[in-house]
Amino acid sequence: MGVGMGMGTGAGTSTGATSDTTRRGGRGARERILAAAARLFAEQGIAGTGMEQVAEAAPVSKRTLYAHFHSRDELALAHLQALVSSGNTMEGVLIRADLSPRERILRLFDQPASDTSSVRGCPFIDAAAEFPDPKNPIHAYAREQKLRMVRLVTDLVAELGCGEPAALAEQLVTLADGAASRAMVLNQADYGRHAHAAAKTLLEQALTRGPSRTAAPSGA
Repeated sequence: MGVGMGMGTGAGTSTGATSDTTRRGGRGARERILAAAARLFAEQGIAGTGMEQVAEAAPVSKRTLYAHFHSRDELALAHLQALVSSGNTMEGVLIRADLSPRERILRLFDQPASDTSSVRGCPFIDAAAEFPDPKNPIHAYAREQKLRMVRLVTDLVAELGCGEPAALAEQLVTLADGAASRAMVLNQADYGRHAHAAAKTLLEQALTRGPSRTAAPSGA
């Protein structure tokens, strides 16, 4: 039972019931809710997941669940924000200080670890597809992360000395997003190897050309 529910005093209150009440609410409830939501959203999508399922999987009472998240949309947004904080996304590898700029870019094509047996695509693309209205907060947050992704790649390719970093970055993130989507559809965790090979070719060509030089104006 939830916090403040089923917690009567007297002989009828057993130690087991008290322990269950403590487990279903109290400390760590928010973290358990987010962990349960992450598993369920990955397995069956946001729209296919009910709040009652999340409460049962957490486990928390519905009262506790709604005390932390007033709606499924609010929970879904918090889930995406938690993913960004965890770094366990395609984009997360781009800020890893232990890798060189080139390694960070090529790691985009590795499949992130997942708690599910099936291969999942990019959670931000999935969320935007489930909430197609650009004004929806979930869609807007997904778009924000995709724009952040291309900014990070632009900075990395510029650091490598590529002449047109913005254009190359758009090509690389398009490859990465496309590979993640096909990996999910085909359920092939290593599908990114094809895009990885293409990305290496793009980088090699860009680095061979080197920085672009602007022609001197006529009459200079």
